[in-house]
This record gives sequence, structure tokens and C-alpha cells, in this order.
Amino acid sequence: MSETSRRVGLSCPACSADRPVGHEVLSEGSGQATVRCTACGHTHKRSLPDERTVSRRVVVSQEGESFTTTTEIPAEEALSVGEEFLIETEKAFVTARITSLELEGGRTESAPAEAVETVWSRAVGNVVVDVTAHPKSGAREGTRSLELRVPGDYEFVVGEADELGGESFTVEGIYVRDDATGYEFDKLGYDGDAALAKDVKRLYVRDESTTAWSAW
Repeated sequence: MSETSRRVGLSCPACSADRPVGHEVLSEGSGQATVRCTACGHTHKRSLPDERTVSRRVVVSQEGESFTTTTEIPAEEALSVGEEFLIETEKAFVTARITSLELEGGRTESAPAEAVETVWSRAVGNVVVDVTAHPKSGAREGTRSLELRVPGDYEFVVGEADELGGESFTVEGIYVRDDATGYEFDKLGYDGDAALAKDVKRLYVRDESTTAWSAW
């Protein structure tokens, strides 16, 4: 399901000999493949299981609404919260990120595709970022809440001035979403700290103008 590499569920001789965990397929050879355990990083060779697919329900949320579709996934593939994938709709391909995996007994953050009943996700190709903008003077009066529509890969950097749609502002703080990966903290506030729009839960900025704005 990952758009960057194939992942399968296999036992790991280093950290999980008795149950399957996620493995990234690095290369496929004759008879055996080189795989890397996503839990501990151990690299080893294994025979891959025959690729059998399962049809799974996928719910994608976008701008406060959601739609449901189905997709075919290799049965042994290990799915995880934070993983991104492409899914085809009637109108276009949508890039989505897994936010939760629903199993028969409840929800979890990782599981083989075969055990999953529903993949919950949100669209991250184009996103809406909640923004709190306060006046340049620092006064509480005049603070306003905005919704910023931007491509998911648009980068915001703390301490840097930005201009979008004729509006000027300076980023002062970023709250990161729970499903984002690769960040040490969930709140970024030092100059140079950066986050992609698809990873931003809320953006705090110093308002340099007074007009409404949008990146689309």
C-alpha cells in the first residue's frame, strides 16, 4: 500500500521470532529477498510469501467530509498509522495517510492487511491548515482564526516570513499532528523548525496584513 516500497509481515530473528512484524523489501532475488525489519532495523534474507491480495474498505476524510471506497492490498503487507498511499476515485487519484486501522476487536496503529477490516485515513495531497494569526503589535485584540488551503508538501518554517495570495505573515509556532512522523516534538517553536502542511495541526503566525488569503 505504501507508494515508496513494498512491505510484508515476516518474523524477525533479531526481535520477533514468534510473530510477524513489518518488513521493508529492499531487493528481490531468485528464491529469496533482502528485507529489513521496520521494528529494529535488522536486515536479513527471507523467502517471500506468495502475494495474495485482499479487498479492504477505506474511509478517506477531506475538509470535514469523508468518502468510502475499497482497494486491493497484498494480504501479508504490514500497514501502519502514518503510512501514505495512493487511492483511485471516480474523479482522480488521492494521496491519503492512514490515521487508524480497524480490526474486529477494535482499532490499532499497525497490523497485517489481512487482519484489517477498515483503513481510516485523511487526504494529504491538498490540505486545510488551521491558523491563529495575531497582530504584529502582540495585542490580543484583533487575533483571528483562518483556514489556509495549501498543497500537502508546502513547508512552513518558524521564524520565516511568508506571502500567500497577497497576505504577509511570519510563522511563530507549529503544532504537529499525531499521525505525523519524523518530528521529535509535537510543538515546534524555535527559528528554523519546519513542518510540511500535511503534518500541521495548527499554525501560529504574526499577522502582517489584514486581508483574507488562500494558497489555491
